[in-house]
Amino acid sequence: MTSEATGPHVRPLEMSGLEHLEAIRDGEIPPPPMAELMGFALVEVGHGRATFAVEPGEKHYNPIGVVHGGLAATLLDSAMGCAVQSTLDAGVGYTTLDLNTTFLRPMTSDTGRVVCEAVVIHTGSRIATAEGRVFSARTGKLIATGTCSCVVLPSEA
Repeated sequence: MTSEATGPHVRPLEMSGLEHLEAIRDGEIPPPPMAELMGFALVEVGHGRATFAVEPGEKHYNPIGVVHGGLAATLLDSAMGCAVQSTLDAGVGYTTLDLNTTFLRPMTSDTGRVVCEAVVIHTGSRIATAEGRVFSARTGKLIATGTCSCVVLPSEA
């Protein structure tokens, strides 16, 4: 496959956004470095939706002894962005324009597996929007919610 740039974490131009994400989910393409760093994984993807999961641990703690809010925000940004990506044609990219996160309860290593589900609200020719929610897989309790806007980057072909 030909890529726009080099390296295993670059989206091949011939793949739609959904095909690329399915390849990551299925282990055919390595996950992006950020997912590896934070310890989360893409577990489900479909047109206009994406689900990530992570097991929060002490490596995610902030100085006050709970999981840093950046974990939930990063999960939301990733899931919502990938939900948008799943609607894009081959050669079309995106980048986050804004991210809004509301934290409802803290996470600790005792929280257990956390899931982040996101869905696209709108995909236009220039802007796409999505919403997401982070919740405990064990209890179903909502941990955080978010919305985002993404800039759609048309193919330069």
